[in-house]
Amino acid sequence: MTDEVESDYVGIFDGDLGFGKKPALILIDFVEAYFDKDCALYAGVEHILTNAIALRDAARDAGILIIYTNVAYAPSLIDGGRFTQKVAPLANFVAGHPMGAWPEGLEPEENELVISKQYPSAFFGTSLASTLTANGNDSLIMTGLTTSGCVRATCVDCCSHGFIPIVAEQSVGDRHEDPHRANLFDMQAKYADVVPDQDIMKYLATL
Repeated sequence: MTDEVESDYVGIFDGDLGFGKKPALILIDFVEAYFDKDCALYAGVEHILTNAIALRDAARDAGILIIYTNVAYAPSLIDGGRFTQKVAPLANFVAGHPMGAWPEGLEPEENELVISKQYPSAFFGTSLASTLTANGNDSLIMTGLTTSGCVRATCVDCCSHGFIPIVAEQSVGDRHEDPHRANLFDMQAKYADVVPDQDIMKYLATL
């Protein structure tokens, strides 16, 4: 963002929410499609996965709720609606397709929750909000792919559902730096706290 753009937000969109009292961690759509160079969805975000795994391990040590999301469609894509009509490569996420598998190192443990979704937000049409409420979570630490897509959609819905969205700055990524940075800026301005991973690590160590 340019200094001119940032100056237009000062004093209006510069609030902070804090970490809340009981966080959960979500790992949004870390699946093979984004890491396989032969896939149309390849995004060159291997370093983001490495960072997210480190946060996931810290969350395990802290004993907080850990949630993974993936995208899974019927073979006909009938449950993908306008999303799959708009983005043809989403056909890689037909249930059972190898591009929808977890990448090495990210495999969920038995006590961790997996939510399959059909649309960008992890909240839309899923049990996520009910699960967080029932578990007493008031904040959601977000990692995942992509910043301008499913991460942003989840962030907006997180705020709309009354949970505190915390976006892990080094554990979200996109296929291009410009939409990545623009969406981080906008989420920080309007919906969430975008927090460096190292600060989240320090916070998790206190739990």
